[in-house]
Amino acid sequence: MAPPQQLEEPARPALPRHATFADTLHAAIEASGLSLDRIRHALAARGVRISVTTLSYWRRGRSQPERAPSMVAVELLEEVLELPSGTLRALLGPPRPRGRYAAPPAAERLHPTELWPGEQWIAEVCDELGVTLGDDLERLSMHDVLQVPSGPGECVLRMNQVVRAGANGVSRCLVVHAADEDTDELPRIGAVRHARLGRVRREPTTRIVAAELLLDMPLSAGDTAVFEYEVRFSANSPATCYGRRFPVPVRQYVLQVQFTPGATPAHCYRYERDPGSDVDRTRRQLWLGASAGAHLVSLDQQPGHAGIRWEWQ
Repeated sequence: MAPPQQLEEPARPALPRHATFADTLHAAIEASGLSLDRIRHALAARGVRISVTTLSYWRRGRSQPERAPSMVAVELLEEVLELPSGTLRALLGPPRPRGRYAAPPAAERLHPTELWPGEQWIAEVCDELGVTLGDDLERLSMHDVLQVPSGPGECVLRMNQVVRAGANGVSRCLVVHAADEDTDELPRIGAVRHARLGRVRREPTTRIVAAELLLDMPLSAGDTAVFEYEVRFSANSPATCYGRRFPVPVRQYVLQVQFTPGATPAHCYRYERDPGSDVDRTRRQLWLGASAGAHLVSLDQQPGHAGIRWEWQ
């Protein structure tokens, strides 16, 4: 009588020898054939929510799990990737520096698809250019000034940023702007000061433009830079809203909307939305001053969406 056949155990992923946490995680993901988004869903099904951006940063060694919830995610990652228990956790070294000039943790950065649901194109542009919306720049201050015409026409946005590098060799950042639905024209990047315009990518279907801004000089960790640029938007009907999406926290965000004197809207509102949401989380009426303008100031602005909308008479 022939001996019963023995079932072979599934082959485990081949892992690098003497590898770091990032090396081992990367090799295990490659061997699994799973995308980061599928891994995120698998973790969510087990009760742990980790963004694709966080997984990507762990995989590339730009950050590592440190907090208790992250350590739970690591244990579940071993299960999802079919690694022996403790494989990843044993490779975690001491926590990374969180000093004065450390870049924002990956957990505080949003993946493009979390800000623009369904817009995988933006994530693809980030991959192509080798840059993320969060990059290694801490946003100390962002100041937007929007000039709104009295009717259909061109809105002009002038934007100023004060940034501080969280790593050595930071030399660029990516900016993304979307036009209103009531136009067939894409936003146009105008004058750039204290930086220069690099590569530009356009998506006509959704009227989105992504542009690379190259700083005047590479920054070392702790160095600051100030730069400005201009964006022009055209519309077939009077504009009714302007908002900005934040992939990372901003120490101070200021938005001023300037209308044409004698042609101001009837009401103005400040609003905030959670990342990717189409519903206002908060909404508050703003006073339209004698200078025909309204503004908002947000201290410690968190990732998400904030702006001003208005109603014409």
